[in-house]
Amino acid sequence: MVTSADAYASIAYADTYHAERGNTAWAALTGEAKDSAGRKATDYMIQMFRARWKGYRYSGVQVLDWPRTFVYLEPFVHGIVGTYPYLVPDNIVPTEVKNAWCELALKASAGELLADLGQGVVSKAVGPIHITYDRNSQREKKYGAVERLLTPYLNGTSMSADAVRG
Repeated sequence: MVTSADAYASIAYADTYHAERGNTAWAALTGEAKDSAGRKATDYMIQMFRARWKGYRYSGVQVLDWPRTFVYLEPFVHGIVGTYPYLVPDNIVPTEVKNAWCELALKASAGELLADLGQGVVSKAVGPIHITYDRNSQREKKYGAVERLLTPYLNGTSMSADAVRG
């Protein structure tokens, strides 16, 4: 484990990931632009997921949230004496986490990941001025593909707790 790591994957990993998916926009970037986009992707993941990851950070001195300990996933492993959840090794960054980082790095190369967003407008009138805001509009950008990649590694919400059945 590298305690001072500043990304969940290497630029070489991202190069391969994007090449395999035909993402030519990534290949066109300079090394400096890729590094910058990777750091922005890391910042986004820390800000959006730090409180939602399953398990615990492997070490108190590591900069990033991965690797982690006590991360249990489905599907369950069927053993001789019962069924158990799969325990993610505590010395790795899972492929899904690295792939989500790659997706975010590509998006970061084209613009801000955490741009300030205003509330959605339902209606406007010009004179006399009248504006109605959508109370249910999303106030921050979400990346569905990234959320779905990371779902097995995330708790339900930042305020979630494990349910216990009696």
